[in-house]
Amino acid sequence: MIQTAVTKMLGIAHPILGGTMMSITDARFTAAISNAGGLGILASAIYKTREDFAAAVDEVQQLTDKPFAVNINLFPAMTAIDNNIYLDVMIEKGVRVVETSGHSAPEDLCGRFKSAGMTWIHKCVGIRYAQKAETLGADIITVVGYENGGATGKLDIGTLVLVPSVVDAVKVPVIGGGGVSDGRGLLAVLALGAGAVIMGSRLLVTRECPIHENLKKALMNATELETRLIMRSIGATHRVWDNAAAQKCAKIEAEGGDFNEVISVVAGDKARHMYATGDLDAGVISCGQGIGLVHDIPTVADLFNRIVAQAEAAGKRIGLTG
Repeated sequence: MIQTAVTKMLGIAHPILGGTMMSITDARFTAAISNAGGLGILASAIYKTREDFAAAVDEVQQLTDKPFAVNINLFPAMTAIDNNIYLDVMIEKGVRVVETSGHSAPEDLCGRFKSAGMTWIHKCVGIRYAQKAETLGADIITVVGYENGGATGKLDIGTLVLVPSVVDAVKVPVIGGGGVSDGRGLLAVLALGAGAVIMGSRLLVTRECPIHENLKKALMNATELETRLIMRSIGATHRVWDNAAAQKCAKIEAEGGDFNEVISVVAGDKARHMYATGDLDAGVISCGQGIGLVHDIPTVADLFNRIVAQAEAAGKRIGLTG
């Protein structure tokens, strides 16, 4: 067992957090990650009404008695409800951990986090954003390097540089990620000074992940070369699996296509169709370079146990542990 300041603060067995993934990290998947000893983080943005979100929180609490978090998405959205509504439900249901992610820290919400006694994790892309969140009262900072899947930010800094830079710049604990798929990556992130790792792409290829088996198998067979950056032309750079839809988006951008043309390819309904039917080119899916290290489809619990064992074995191999 690997215990750190972050595992103790969050009350989790393993220093592993499941990255929030839109339309994927639902109640059941969140609970599976928490039951496996990590921290599952429910994606609030999946739910468009107070009632649906409240039902999802109830479901997580019915499926696990372990700690979990809720993500509040601060990125611009085509359709979204007031985040205060999500927060009202979280306070009402006794959610103890909140993660925020987006272009800036939520100055209008952080006071409510603290008043409710929540542990607040803020996910950002660089030092000045981390320091701002710290001044607002964030308890933990999460940063992910350029290798990661999903939003990469504008700084294009790799994990090996970003994580220790932020560790040195703030006083609160740091969670790091970006390209981590196994125990070697966990050990490396801990060696950089972080107290835990956050991973998303590796969790896509687990039994409990609610995407089609065809997609899981395709990702399992992908290499580290099979991701690409899209949506930079509209100020929302994402790293995704390099399928036909991603290639179409890149072509539209290269030819000067506008916002609506880009969105027509990357729209959430097309991604959800791919997740449900296994039509591998219907939409895009966020995916990091660490997908090249994925070679099987375990349960989340088996994966986490393996990752921790690998990290401990790697530490012994290079003389870092007994």
